[in-house]
Amino acid sequence: MGAAADAPSPLRWWSGPLDVEGLALRAVGAAAEALNLYTGDPGRFSTTPALVAAAFDSFGHLRIDGRALRGFAPLSGFRRTSDGWIRLHANYPHHEQRLLRALGTATAAGVEAALGSLTSLEAEAAIQDHGGIAAAVRTRREWLATDMGRAAAIGHWITRDGGSTPGWGLQDFPAGAGGPAGEAAVSPAQAVGVDRNLPLAGVRVLDLTRVIAGPVATRLLAALGADVLRVDPPALPEIVHQFVDTAFGKRSAEADLGLPSNRQHLQQLLAEADAVVTGYRGAALDRFGLNPSDLLAAHPRLVVVTLDSWGWTGPWSGLRGFDSIVQAASGIAHLYGREDDDGGWRPGALPVQALDHATGYGVGAAAVLLLAERRQTGRGGAARLSLARTAEELFALPPNTTHPAALPEPGYRAMESSYGTLRYVPPPLLMSGRILDYPSAPPPYGSSSLTWT
Repeated sequence: MGAAADAPSPLRWWSGPLDVEGLALRAVGAAAEALNLYTGDPGRFSTTPALVAAAFDSFGHLRIDGRALRGFAPLSGFRRTSDGWIRLHANYPHHEQRLLRALGTATAAGVEAALGSLTSLEAEAAIQDHGGIAAAVRTRREWLATDMGRAAAIGHWITRDGGSTPGWGLQDFPAGAGGPAGEAAVSPAQAVGVDRNLPLAGVRVLDLTRVIAGPVATRLLAALGADVLRVDPPALPEIVHQFVDTAFGKRSAEADLGLPSNRQHLQQLLAEADAVVTGYRGAALDRFGLNPSDLLAAHPRLVVVTLDSWGWTGPWSGLRGFDSIVQAASGIAHLYGREDDDGGWRPGALPVQALDHATGYGVGAAAVLLLAERRQTGRGGAARLSLARTAEELFALPPNTTHPAALPEPGYRAMESSYGTLRYVPPPLLMSGRILDYPSAPPPYGSSSLTWT
């Protein structure tokens, strides 16, 4: 009985050729290490495999009044082309319309027919030229032979703009940040409540992110006590279920920044903010003065962390993208390919959207590291991450050759919200040995004003 209690937790619980578990553990470990530095208390924050595995599939575990959530839209996913495969992303209505316009059709059957007459690269170019989102399924060698693939392989996982260090690589952080390896579950009675002395209490974070990676980062900052205000454009609302999964502990506002009155409110927010996190494609927010150099010139004490899909150099640096699209382009989908039931080969995907989640925890780590540095220097700073760079970090990890092992069922929590009763998994961090929890339920979308609490 004692031996079983002391048995180490498995470090491999998903199947597949890449060490996705190592990526996940190191990404969360980076956030834990940053918090230990910020608080000056080594070992205060840690994690466990069970917590990390659940958090990286938070959307899959979430239930609203007992109902599972819808994943990808019907037009999203892998499709055959005349010479191979392409991955489409059409979860958002405006992306679906751009895809249909690019292919000259209005139906799913028309999409299939159009793609069947095009090569993967022809279809990719046509869809991207119309502002749609797609990537040809490339082998790893094919990706590294492209200008974009070579650009993505350069630099650090977290790239620092100025400062004393050029950045941090995933290998700079220990897997799990020293968490108790044998810990599998903690009693809900041991959860950290909102009345605890959370390390980011009083920190104000302006959240200009969407989809998964950025919102995962700011969800973590909210769990750590920060006042997080997420602002979305009213013309392009977030997918409701996606918002619910990543909006715990935050406030939510809608604002058209094209209106002078809202830009004035934005300047007032920036004047009192501690950190800004942005998650739009490169240069998309520049016209509002929201690129890092402009922000730091106007507000030298700000911490600014930006993320996008493809990074800041290379021919795709201004394109939209998603985790699944980066997987297709970078060689992951090909590596995870398999024979289907009909005897043909089809591409595959990572067991979870690990590029999104790992990048999100990297963004959270970067924000905390910059806040810790600001305590010493009195000045802010900026850092950058991308999904494509996170994919390179995943490929750089040595393969995990052990067989997957089962983890215990997640320690589910329940919380009432305006959306219904939520079953969810907690943040993947222990604080002084106790699991964190979120301070509040996801708010009604767009229900907050453009002010700090």
